[in-house]
Amino acid sequence: MSKTIHLVYISLSGNTKSFVSRLKTYLELKSDYPIETIDVKELVKDGQTFMAMSDYFVAFLPTYLEGGNGLDTGDVEILTTPLREFIAYADNYRYCYGIVGSGNKNFNHQYCLTAKQYAQQFGFPVLDNFELRGLADDVERIGEKVLALYRS
Repeated sequence: MSKTIHLVYISLSGNTKSFVSRLKTYLELKSDYPIETIDVKELVKDGQTFMAMSDYFVAFLPTYLEGGNGLDTGDVEILTTPLREFIAYADNYRYCYGIVGSGNKNFNHQYCLTAKQYAQQFGFPVLDNFELRGLADDVERIGEKVLALYRS
């Protein structure tokens, strides 16, 4: 198969990286598609410039906010802005199937708020979400959604 599944993510605490790693393994077992993961934080750390995407991808974003309550007061995205910059770079958002948010449900209305903000800004859907590192059920559910996107 010529299609490659691209999983673009940023991980700060290791939770999103762990989830994407387990998702990659799941996708490799369930399909013949090659899987490429792109850790945007590593691109920035290594001083690489962002690449213009010419293939579709799914983005994964943990929630890190400062201030606000997710309802009626402001909030500011912190620490994950390199993913926003990657998606905006060279209009990469045109190739984004959608975003998967993660976070801690203890944060109530702020749970996955950043993913919802990206979806609104860039015009792609929030595909799903998972809490912290995600469970095996989350990997399977999201994996099947990703496969459906690439099979269509």
